[in-house]
Amino acid sequence: MTSSRHRPGTPLRTSIDPIHAVVPLRSVAGGKARLGEALDAEEREVLILGMLERTLGVLGTWTPCTRTHVVTQDLRVARRVTSLTVGAILQVTDGLNEGIALGVTEALREGARAVLVVPADLPMLSIDALDRLLDGADAALAAGSGRPLVAIAPSDARNGTNALLLFPPDVIAPRFGEHSFEAHVRAAAAADATLQVVPDPALGFDLDTPEDLEMLSPELLQELVDDGQAVAAGEARGGA
Repeated sequence: MTSSRHRPGTPLRTSIDPIHAVVPLRSVAGGKARLGEALDAEEREVLILGMLERTLGVLGTWTPCTRTHVVTQDLRVARRVTSLTVGAILQVTDGLNEGIALGVTEALREGARAVLVVPADLPMLSIDALDRLLDGADAALAAGSGRPLVAIAPSDARNGTNALLLFPPDVIAPRFGEHSFEAHVRAAAAADATLQVVPDPALGFDLDTPEDLEMLSPELLQELVDDGQAVAAGEARGGA
């Protein structure tokens, strides 16, 4: 069912607009090494590009998100993704959280009231899933009387963070990595922020292993491959 939040001409129903998204992607080359048993290096690169394409397409059609910042160490990715609504930040240092912090800083500079951090390897990401996350955030904001907010969509294993919504954008520093879910929960408590945990199957599934690959439908996998091949060939990105 289509959510009313992203229908053209429908007023936004959230109190934290505008939202900017930060999408970290270190590099395409050599990425997703744990898929090496199922895919060769070229196939992995195509799949990574396809998932990035899907992520940007979903974010680009999700009304509350007015701008997306892709943070990458890969100059080719930075050149490919730049558009009217997507900006690329070339990270020259190492560190996932350092890169995300760059994206948050840029979002603040451009006037974002909230930031959604979402990785590029969520193949089941959808507008409806993002709506559910935002609905949970809205409810938590109302209950917390406008206090700062940290909303988390955990990974299926409940030890990682697959989406992090922050209001204001710098309410906590990003703590992605091993056991990031617990780290973000602790950081929210230390910041005296309202915490909302929103488990969601579409947000909870990330693609890392051959076993994960087998859980994708053949149709979705083919879509990701087709999109990745199109991006690799330099074709223009279309809608989600």
